[in-house]
Order: sequence, then structure tokens, then C-alpha cells
Amino acid sequence: MPPPDPFIGRDILNGQFKILQKIGSGGMGAVYKALQPEMNRMVGVKILHPKLTARKDLASRFRREARAMSHLAHPNTVKVFLYGELEDGSLYIVMELLEGKNLNQTARSEGPFSIERALPPMVLVCGALEEAHQQGIIHRDLKPENIFMCQSAGMKDYPKVLDFGLAKVTEREMRPGSVMLTQEGMVFGTPEFMSPEQAQGKTLTPATDQYSLAVILYEVLTGKLPFEAKSAMEYLSLHVMSKPIPLSARVPGRVFPPLLDKIIDQALAKDEAARFGSMAEFGAALSAVLAGETALPAAVAGVRAPLPTLASEVSLPQLPEAASSSREVSDTLVARPSNTRALIAVAVAFLVVGAAAALIAVKLFGK
Repeated sequence: MPPPDPFIGRDILNGQFKILQKIGSGGMGAVYKALQPEMNRMVGVKILHPKLTARKDLASRFRREARAMSHLAHPNTVKVFLYGELEDGSLYIVMELLEGKNLNQTARSEGPFSIERALPPMVLVCGALEEAHQQGIIHRDLKPENIFMCQSAGMKDYPKVLDFGLAKVTEREMRPGSVMLTQEGMVFGTPEFMSPEQAQGKTLTPATDQYSLAVILYEVLTGKLPFEAKSAMEYLSLHVMSKPIPLSARVPGRVFPPLLDKIIDQALAKDEAARFGSMAEFGAALSAVLAGETALPAAVAGVRAPLPTLASEVSLPQLPEAASSSREVSDTLVARPSNTRALIAVAVAFLVVGAAAALIAVKLFGK
């Protein structure tokens, strides 16, 4: 029988929070539901495993996540209230407590989304990422597990972007003594959702998040990824060298609007310069599909329109009267089965497009 969790039932930060129960765990740490008596609210508390606090790289990653998220105010980014170090040296993040499931859990349990269901949350995610990019923050690990689908103001499928633990931030966002994890030639992320430039260890721009979000949208619509691969290494190679399977050819008998095919194809371009100029443009293009347009709007042609920041500004499906959430979590520390996606760090020695061979060292984190 495992020993009792030392944090459950504990008062932290001079009694500001009382930890009630564990609601998620993973290789980096655990997430707890906690009561904040003074504010009369429940919050999520993410705590880095105490045994990992001595690891400068992991501690820096944890602080980076907290610092990046604390700078973001978009309603579709999970809110961070407080972060720092507990009395025993454990690192923590206090964030809003979300109710619902992450996008991976939702899609797996309910199957591929219709266009009407899939696009509105993606437009809102584009808005959240646009704010991050404008502040010099690139997520770098977008995947369905890092988009949480909750309920807000009676709306269903209201997304929250989570887990900026691998975020690339500008030098001015780094505190003195922070360990940089974004050296050129190093690749961090999840293979199925990596951009070609990320798979090659190149310097990243906001366009890498656009590519990853397009892969997520592709999977949500079809239940499949844009490539057929059996290993992390094969996914990396396909992202770099192969053309994605067209969206319209992925699901027999299902027809997608030609404009949506065009948008996905552009967002998945190998050359980042050929993608949309910003997440705002990508979101505006997706909104055009929802509006029944057959061509890209003027906003994508250089006149950038602001993206919606509230659920009321996007056509989100209404909740059925009897709907209820199935669990409460505040982060994406939900482990996948060992035969599915794994978070990896890849040191790329060289990768030559064409018939040349690649020498890549792979280290798996977690399952």
C-alpha cells in the first residue's frame, strides 16, 4: 500500500490554502484541489515533486510555466493566481480550478467533432495564443491534452489553454539564474504535433504553435492524424519531409468545405513563411468557414481583425439542461497509455531532407 500523500489535508502558505485531495499526477508533479477560505473558492494547486526540485532544468521549466502563465490575461488561458516556493522547498502554482475534460479525453469518448462544434473553440484558442505571442511567449507543446474543455456562462466546449511548461520566452521574461531550455539543435515537445522546424531543432517562431493547432484541429475533425506513423521517430520524419494526407481524403464519406481544406493545408505548410501571418489570421480564417464563406476574409489578407475574447462573441454550442461535468482538474497531468503519445526531448545531431540518414537521440519523459 503506497504511503499517504503528505500534502493532503495540509495548510500551506500560512493557512491561505488547505489542500483537500489529489486530482491528477504525472512525472513532473501532482495537482491538488484546495480551499482558499479567505476568498471562499476552490483552486488548483500544482506542486513539483519534491525530489525533483534539486534538478535545475526541471525547476526552471516549472518556474517558466508559472511565470509565462502569470503574464497572460486572456479568458481562454488558465488563470494563475500565485506561484513560488513552499516552506519545505517544494515549488507550487496556484491556478483556477477547471471542471470538465481535456480535448483528448473529450474526443476519445465522443468521437470526431462536427465542423460546427470543432471550430468555435479553436477560434478562441487562437485568441489565447495570439496574446501569448504578442508577449513573446511561444507554447511549443500544444496537443489535445493541453486544451481543457470546460463550461463557462452556460456554454459547452469552452477551451482553456494549459501547460506552458515548455514555453519559449524572450530573454526579458527570464529571471536571473534561469536555465534556458531552448538551445538551437534541441527539440522539446510531442512528436505527433511538432512543426517541421521544431522537429529539426531550429529556432522557433509563433508559426510553430499554428502548425500544432492545425494538427489538433485535423485530429478533432477526423479522429486521425495527418500522417500514418508507428513511432515518434517516424512522426518527426513525416512532419519534415512528407505532405499531410488531405483532410477531405481522411474520412470516407465525409465532405469538408473546400475553404477548410485550404486553411488546414496552409497552416500545415512545411515553410513557416507560407502559413498564416499570425494566430489572429488563422482564427479569422476559421471564423470565415463558420460564417459559410467560400474565400478567405480581408483580415487574412493583411488587415488583421481582433479575435473574439469572450464566449458570447463566438457561436458556441449551448449546454443541454442536464449536462454536468465528470471530473475536476486544473492541469493536464493525465497519463496516456504507454502505447500512445509520449513527451520527448530530442537532441538533433543532423537531419538531412531526402535520402540522407538522421542521427537522433531520444529521451522519453513519463509514460
